Amino acid sequence: MTAALGPRTDARRHHDPSVRGFASDNYAGAHPEILAAIALANGGHQVSYGEDQYTEHLQRIMHSHFGPTAEAFPVFNGTGANVTALQALTDRWGAVICAESAHINVDEGGAPERMGGLKLLTVPTPDGKLTPELIDRQAWGWEDEHRAMPQVVSITQNTELGTVYTVEEIRAIVDHSHAKGMKVHLDGARIANAAASLDVPMRAFTNAVGVDVLSYGGTKNGMLFGEAVVVLNPDAVSHMKHLRKLSMQLASKMRFVSVQLEALLAKDLWLRNARHANAMARRLADGVQGVDGVEILYPVQANAVFARLPHEVSRRLQQRFRFYFWDEAAGDVRWMCSFDTTEDDIDAFLQALKEEMSR
Repeated sequence: MTAALGPRTDARRHHDPSVRGFASDNYAGAHPEILAAIALANGGHQVSYGEDQYTEHLQRIMHSHFGPTAEAFPVFNGTGANVTALQALTDRWGAVICAESAHINVDEGGAPERMGGLKLLTVPTPDGKLTPELIDRQAWGWEDEHRAMPQVVSITQNTELGTVYTVEEIRAIVDHSHAKGMKVHLDGARIANAAASLDVPMRAFTNAVGVDVLSYGGTKNGMLFGEAVVVLNPDAVSHMKHLRKLSMQLASKMRFVSVQLEALLAKDLWLRNARHANAMARRLADGVQGVDGVEILYPVQANAVFARLPHEVSRRLQQRFRFYFWDEAAGDVRWMCSFDTTEDDIDAFLQALKEEMSR
C-alpha cells in the first residue's frame, strides 16, 4: 500500500508561492520542464564525475549551438564558471580587463582574485559595455614586470546594466583583443536573454566572432542550479578538467546538471524563457514611462529595468515587492523579470508604484 502511494516525504512548504517580486531572476523557481528532466535522469546508476550518458549527450547539443570544437564543462554556479574559465585563460602573472560594473568585479566576493589568483584591471563604462578604445586604457605594460600582464578581456552579454552588445561590437572587441595577443571570455549568465533581444543564434556573437571561452548561464533562465564553462577555442586553454576540480566545481552526480542543460538547449526552452522575461521587462518599462518622477536609466534591451525614483518611495514599495537598490545614495533601483513573471505581476507592481508615488 505504501509503495502504491509513492515515496513518502516529510518535507513541508515554508513559503507562500503567491509572493512575487522583481529582485532577481534567481528568485524564480525551476521551470517544470527542468524538474521533469531531473526526474527522468533519476533512478539506476550512472558513472559519476561526468562520465555519464547525459553529459556525453550534452556535448552534441553544445556542438549544435556553438560549433564542433565546443566542449562543455558543467559546473555548480556562475562564479565557479567565471573563475574556472579565467584561470584556464591566464598565467599566474596574468590579468583580466573588464568593465568596472562587471559581475566578476563587484558581485563575486573577490573570488577571481582571491581564489583564481588573477588580477582584475577595471574600466569605467557609461553603459556596462567595453569598446576597443576603453580596453586600451588597461591594455599595456606586457613587458613591465611590475604590472600584472593583461592576457584576457572579459565581457558580459547581456551586461550587468541590462544593455546588450551587438554582434558587430563583440566582433570588434575580439579582433582588437586578439591583435594585441589577448584572449576573450564572455560571461553569459544571461546569454539567452541577449540572443532573444538580438534575435540571432547564440553562436552569432560567440564562436562565430572568435570568443575563446564562454560561461554559459542556466540558473537565471529556468534551471534549478548549474552552469557550464564552454571552451570554444581549445588552443586558448589548458588543463580545464584539472582546474574544474581544483576550483571545487566538479559535480559527482553530474548527470543532474547536464540533463538540465539538455532540457534547456535541446529544443527551444532557453529561448522561450528568455523571450518571455524580456517581454515582461519591456511591459514594465512601458508602464513606468507614464509615471511622473520615475526615470529609466539605461536602454531596456533584456530582462532588467534600471530606474531612479525618490528613496522613500522605493522603501515603501519594497514592503510590497522585493527588489534591490543599485545605487542607494542616488536612488537607483533594479527591477528584474524572469521566465515566470506574469502580466498580472507587472500590472500589480505598476499600480503599487503609482500609488506610492502619489502619496
